[in-house]
Amino acid sequence: MDSRSINLRGFAGNAGKNIMQGIGGFVFGNERSESKEDSYVERFLDRISNGTIPDDRRSAMTELQSLVAESRSAQMSFGAMGFPVLLNVLKEDREDVELVRGALETFVSALTPIETSQGPKTEVQPASVNSDLLSRETENISLLLSLLSEEDFYVRYYTIQLLTALLTNSLKRLQEAILLIPRGITVLMDMLMDREVIRNEALLLLTYLTRDAEEIQKIVVFEGVFEKIFSIIREEGYSDGGVVVQDCLELLNNLIRHNASNQMLLKETIGFDPLIAILKIRRGSAFNFTQQKTVNLLGALDTVDLLLMGGGSSGEPGKDANKATNQTALAQKNILDHLLLLGVESQWAPVALRCMALRCIGNLVLRNPQNLDSLASKQVGEEPHVQPALSAIFSIILRTSVAQEFVAADYVFKCFCEKNPSGQALLASTIAPHPNQQHATFGAASDMPFGSILLQALVSSDDNGDMEACCRASSVLSHIIKDNLQCKDRVLQIQLETPAPSLGRTEPLLHRIVTCLSIAASAEGENGQSSQLEDSYIQPVILRLLIFWLVDCANAVDCLLESAVHLNYMIELASSKRYSACVRGLAAVVLGACVLYNASREKGRDAFAVADAISQKIGLSTYFLRFDELRRSFTHSSSGQHQRKQLSRSSANSMSDFQEIEEQEINKGDQHPVLSEIFDFHFVSFLSKLETDIRDNIMDIFSRTKTATAIIPAELEQKNGEVDGEYIKRLKSFVEKQCNEMQDLLARNAMLAEELVRTGGGNNADSSQRPSSGRERVQIEALRQELEGTTRRLELLKAENTQIEAEASNQRNLAAKLESDLKSLSDAYNSLEQANFRLDAEVKALRQGGGGAPYPDVEAIKAEAKEEAEKESEAELNDLLVCLGQEQSKVEKLSARLAELGEDVDALLQGIGDDAALPDDDDDEEDEDDE
Repeated sequence: MDSRSINLRGFAGNAGKNIMQGIGGFVFGNERSESKEDSYVERFLDRISNGTIPDDRRSAMTELQSLVAESRSAQMSFGAMGFPVLLNVLKEDREDVELVRGALETFVSALTPIETSQGPKTEVQPASVNSDLLSRETENISLLLSLLSEEDFYVRYYTIQLLTALLTNSLKRLQEAILLIPRGITVLMDMLMDREVIRNEALLLLTYLTRDAEEIQKIVVFEGVFEKIFSIIREEGYSDGGVVVQDCLELLNNLIRHNASNQMLLKETIGFDPLIAILKIRRGSAFNFTQQKTVNLLGALDTVDLLLMGGGSSGEPGKDANKATNQTALAQKNILDHLLLLGVESQWAPVALRCMALRCIGNLVLRNPQNLDSLASKQVGEEPHVQPALSAIFSIILRTSVAQEFVAADYVFKCFCEKNPSGQALLASTIAPHPNQQHATFGAASDMPFGSILLQALVSSDDNGDMEACCRASSVLSHIIKDNLQCKDRVLQIQLETPAPSLGRTEPLLHRIVTCLSIAASAEGENGQSSQLEDSYIQPVILRLLIFWLVDCANAVDCLLESAVHLNYMIELASSKRYSACVRGLAAVVLGACVLYNASREKGRDAFAVADAISQKIGLSTYFLRFDELRRSFTHSSSGQHQRKQLSRSSANSMSDFQEIEEQEINKGDQHPVLSEIFDFHFVSFLSKLETDIRDNIMDIFSRTKTATAIIPAELEQKNGEVDGEYIKRLKSFVEKQCNEMQDLLARNAMLAEELVRTGGGNNADSSQRPSSGRERVQIEALRQELEGTTRRLELLKAENTQIEAEASNQRNLAAKLESDLKSLSDAYNSLEQANFRLDAEVKALRQGGGGAPYPDVEAIKAEAKEEAEKESEAELNDLLVCLGQEQSKVEKLSARLAELGEDVDALLQGIGDDAALPDDDDDEEDEDDE
């Protein structure tokens, strides 16, 4: 045996046993399989590894491939022993093309799952383990990529298939490995220019690779994938093409999903014209919608929808700007006409296609003034059956039997009315009774204005079908009046004839809607549909309209409470167990809005009266529990929601028929799918905020009394013969007693309301920050008033303190002036002493130089002058000491007052008079002693 065979045997023996058997043994057990397939696999591998005859090696490879493709046990054994052998073939035997083909095909078979009815469902798939094993080393992936440059067609084809199989089971690991290999993505991109079969496989491979891989997406886009994608779509025939067009669109959507930069690059390099070309269909092509064409059009609409979403994550700075730019660019390509043709005019198109087109229309006009105006003025249909686009979309809402299509068409009105008060006013202005309304039908209402059709649907309540129309019209009307007080008041003024027109009376539209709500409830009760109440969406949608109408609109609240029947009916909805938790909770919100936005002062219709009715007929604890039930029902609904699946080969068939999906969802027993779509996150957040305001308002109502006093007590009247002083004293005593009782009642009332709020909604985030009881709240209020009084007294003391400080400052200035005068007097005295000293010196000089000449008695003169000076000085000092004594008494009084006010007297007096000291006095006295 030659050295080559020995090396192969050593490679297979050592590497296979140490690496592959270790991992295979960990997954499948350490016991060696003695099955026939295992021995066959080992024998074939030995022939491939150690054989010297090429034909025998090729034959062994063929037999090994067939065995691995049919037996899971063989897949296990091959994973444990065969990988090193075949990888060595791919490295060392490139010149034997047939052997390389067989090795690649064997790898593909080993990575392809084999379905079997035997064994548990949780059993580990050998194909998955083999994929993990092969993708573990980056060197293996690099080896496979190098095979793509081989000239043989089947070598490249099986290599692409092998990489695709690896991606199916080990996506993340293969993505990371290809990023580490130089020019790895470039090699795959070159396959798009290969023969058609390899190109299609390369498309599928790139589709897997680009899922949620931003770095790979950047490289692929840099390599010019957009041009190649649309070139292939054009060659395949746009939407009439086969599954290749679907793969191209799926790859395109992977590249632009949540990626604003790639969307911008697509717009600037290729533009949106090729995308628009895919959406072009001929009018009247009723029988051209094959399943594949439908899927292709859905993929193109998915691309449009991704562009209209703007890319990027929620709240990203450039997302809104990119979204607006895409809206404008697509509108300039007249995409609205194609979307209307698909979603509105082509009623023979598949329902999934119509729904997707309607959603794209909504996203196209959302908060875009130009596109909103374009949709408002757009006409659809052919002469003579032409009607406004919005009227046609509303007709779809009324006549469709598919809930998903109703939701999609309703979404158009939601987007049209959001942040568009002028559009809301335009639609509201058309709402008025039509002369022929009593005899018109929905199918023949194309000549009626939009508002008249809407009004006709709202007031229809003859049978259950009409209640469905009333419900859907209510949903549209809720978008028209939402956050628009002018539209609410305008619609509130609409008067309708009563069901008995012979009486000549009219009623507001709001009253008729409440009547329709009660009819819907009674119709369901009579039909015995108690098991389906959880699925019904008619009452919740109408209640949502009432909530939007009542919020911030006191006139609507007053109109609703004009009839006590309406209040009693809402109380019944909120309290009766016959209705679903959603209906009871929404009815509780309506009642809360009647309290929160009630501006009436009329007895029996004010906020106090509504709150009293809730307390007496429902009970506050039960009432607040309705909010918790509503929150739980929405939580259950949102947890059951799932986002729209990304369009792929696996999900294409499931999107073709929404009716089947809808029936399956309803049969599950969960909430109706319409509720899951219409009661979205924004509406739930709106209700949460409204619930908090309602709780606080009701608690405040039960914590205070009414301003009016109905009965004047007899104790307030003056008795006969009672003196005014005694009468006033008795009145004061009565008022004090009443105040104490009122405070006690308020404390107990507030404590009760507080406990009820906590019982009904203990999950509020701010409940821990509130006082623990109503009595404590009253005590806090009393302390607050006391604090205000103390604050006022403190301000007065501060003003008095300021005045005293000013007076003290004046006294300090006066003391400083007196000290200055004293210093001047001391200076004069010093000058006199100096003059006296000079005269003494002169006398002595005269005595020494004058001989016996007579001279005056200088000592006598000096003594006399000194005596006179001392008398004058003493008199002035006495006067000064008197003044200083007076000032000292004033300073002592001021110091005492400052001490009472809390001022530091020593600190204020410190340093005063230091610079006014008399340092020369001691020197003068010393001079006199010397003399």
